[in-house]
Amino acid sequence: MMSFLSYRSPCSTSSAFHCMLLANDGRKASCIVPRRLLSSTSVSDCRFFSTKFISATVRCLSRLFKCTVRADGIKTSLPPLFRFLEFPETQHPIVLQIGGSNVANLAKAVELANTYGYDEINLNCGCPSQKVAGHGCFGAQLMLNPKLVGEAMAAISANSDVPVSVKCRIGVDDHDTYDKLCAFIDTVSSLSPTRHFIIHARKALLKGLSPDENRTIPPLKYEYVFGLIRDFPHLHFTLNGGITQIPQVKSALWKGVYGVMIGRAAYNTPWATLGHVDTAVYGVPSRGLSRRQILQEYQKYADSVIGKYGINKPSIRNVVKPLLNLFHSEPGARVWKRKVDEALRHCQNVHSLLEESIEVIPDFVLDASPPIQIYDDESFSQIEMSLPEIWAATSSCLEVEDIHSYRKVIQNV
Repeated sequence: MMSFLSYRSPCSTSSAFHCMLLANDGRKASCIVPRRLLSSTSVSDCRFFSTKFISATVRCLSRLFKCTVRADGIKTSLPPLFRFLEFPETQHPIVLQIGGSNVANLAKAVELANTYGYDEINLNCGCPSQKVAGHGCFGAQLMLNPKLVGEAMAAISANSDVPVSVKCRIGVDDHDTYDKLCAFIDTVSSLSPTRHFIIHARKALLKGLSPDENRTIPPLKYEYVFGLIRDFPHLHFTLNGGITQIPQVKSALWKGVYGVMIGRAAYNTPWATLGHVDTAVYGVPSRGLSRRQILQEYQKYADSVIGKYGINKPSIRNVVKPLLNLFHSEPGARVWKRKVDEALRHCQNVHSLLEESIEVIPDFVLDASPPIQIYDDESFSQIEMSLPEIWAATSSCLEVEDIHSYRKVIQNV
């Protein structure tokens, strides 16, 4: 299970989930993205790697989010598409992530998805899993062929009337220099209408590391992302990788990133991470629901979808899973997880499961207000000191005074 939450500039976004479709014979995967412009000068973006059930949980915590759901490879039969791609109107804005390398199939995937009304289409060029990247040309493997990515994005855009974006790493294996990353960005944006890139600030090692190791072992190079902001001022860049606290999000936004994507922290500690995010990041009143109210709201949704597409499609276990970390590190949390596991063996709906298990959580925990994280973060305060040299192709197009101006861009944000 993976989850991402991302933000853009200090304004606001609406919650959404992100669905991933594979347009070739790849494996299923997912990623989240958000979008809602509340100001003419700033936008906040949220992304969450998840299932549609996680997105529903997030919606209970925040109205300013987008999320992602997983979906099997696109087929022409309508029932499977309906099962994986439908979403309630309340989930807008919502982003669809697709994967593959066959341009014609990607175009067809977008055509099939148009009916469902997604707000953005995203292409996965960052997944390091051998089940994905090693399956033909998919995920991070695509970064080695920027021309193909540009052509794919052009086809995706031509078959959809919503914005398109790319999710990628800063490099792959030994193709990891800043110049190569710039060349990838330049090629894709020149061959297609792509103006938004979500950058995981680590390179992908396709051989020798597992997907989990690829999320932690390759070193973070945030300076590459801020270098892109400097060298491609006409494009938008969302920062991903290593961000676990809301103050870090605000620090990165202050330094000029278009958005920030948080990973597993949003899934592992949803209450601490998302409980007060509307106010902390977007500057608007939070929903202010207690966890008791969140459970009551989610229960109504969950019981309406259990078995909707057939026996155990979805199952109560899948629907309940996003709730398990809601009481992370709280009194009674471990006992509650055990009680839930026992109840899953015989309960047919979430209402009865909660009635049977929630008594082990103290009332003061259930009825507490969302937490507030108040402290300054200086994670990116000196980032301008470590920026890579201006990309050669950019420099060749600039006058000397423009180059000096570019070097000050980050400092002036």
